[in-house]
Amino acid sequence: MEAIYRSDSRRVLATLIRLLGDFDLAEEALHDAFIAAVQQWPRDGVPANPRAWLVSAGRFRAIDNLRRRSRFDASRRLLLAELEEAASPFEEGEDVEDDRLRLIFTCCHPALPADAQVPLTLREVCDLTTEEIARAFLSSPPTIAQRIVRAKAKIRDAKIPYQVPTLAELPERLDNVLRVIYLVFNEGYSASSGEALVRTDLCAEAIRLARLLLELLPDPEVMGLLALMLLHDSRRAARTRADGELVLLDEQDRSLWDRTQIAEGLALVSRAFASQRIGLYPLQAAIAAVHARAEDAASTDWRQIAGLYAVLQQLAPSPVLRLNRAVAIAMCDGPEAGLAEVDALLEAGELKDYHLAHATRADFCRRLGRREEARAAYRAALALVRQEPERRFIEKRLAELDG
Repeated sequence: MEAIYRSDSRRVLATLIRLLGDFDLAEEALHDAFIAAVQQWPRDGVPANPRAWLVSAGRFRAIDNLRRRSRFDASRRLLLAELEEAASPFEEGEDVEDDRLRLIFTCCHPALPADAQVPLTLREVCDLTTEEIARAFLSSPPTIAQRIVRAKAKIRDAKIPYQVPTLAELPERLDNVLRVIYLVFNEGYSASSGEALVRTDLCAEAIRLARLLLELLPDPEVMGLLALMLLHDSRRAARTRADGELVLLDEQDRSLWDRTQIAEGLALVSRAFASQRIGLYPLQAAIAAVHARAEDAASTDWRQIAGLYAVLQQLAPSPVLRLNRAVAIAMCDGPEAGLAEVDALLEAGELKDYHLAHATRADFCRRLGRREEARAAYRAALALVRQEPERRFIEKRLAELDG
């Protein structure tokens, strides 16, 4: 039951939202469906298609609940009438594979406030908590929760359609959808908190959604995003040791990298660049491609990587991009050059709450032999980190300095 919840609950929810037309009603129906499964499956056995069973059970329970409540609530009577008139029974063979893509486009509808679209999608499509989303946006959980509640109400009251837009509408809706998919992947690739470094379910789901989107719209940005995710995900097996400890990129066993994913990713980068419309995702994928092509860490073309980050920074200025470029500069010109860049970022206050900025500064100071500064920076990173493998890695670095 736990495995089915992890793998299918958000897909079931997406289909229930489509069938019921209401986020809150669908979430309640999802919980009711799993309660019914806990009661019935041990007795009757797991159905051949658990997802279809859960959708059907959730939908019927939602309608039953509406019938009971409709005696006291006129708005519920109206919703019940609409559901009973419009909704046919859910068929077990019905295709629901793109329901989550429909849900993403609904959550990213231009009628919704821009600052609510991505948090709503991360909450409803990916089951991230408001705390996880707040950390990703450097915001507070109550602020994020308010945005999500208001966005749900807007979708309901404005009757925003639950559908993938037409081909003519797709380009203007694309940026936020790509951003959401990439944020899903990032949470999977480097979980914001918890015991595990990687959440493979989120990585796989982001890649699956990008493939669906590429079928709809063979745009260079979609190609770039899919390539970027494939190239990063190709390193998954080498990123941790058997005991779960973090392995840095330059120490990874590259024989463990997934060559099939790398080949697909490199081909997509080439296709994106051939279009001569080079945006953010193809450029980021090109950086990942430089790493993928290097036989070992020593042969990595860091000068090219620094140049690509400079172009990215011109297109979309970002303190995190500047931090990444600082790492590339340090690899080209030495840690002192990288340290100057990081210090400028921290002095500006842009990344003072970002643990990787402090960890990067600590590493540069360590390499320069400035042990006290390195200790202080590692302690600052330790106070901010939420992920256990990263925490243990920083503690190990501190212990090495103290030793």
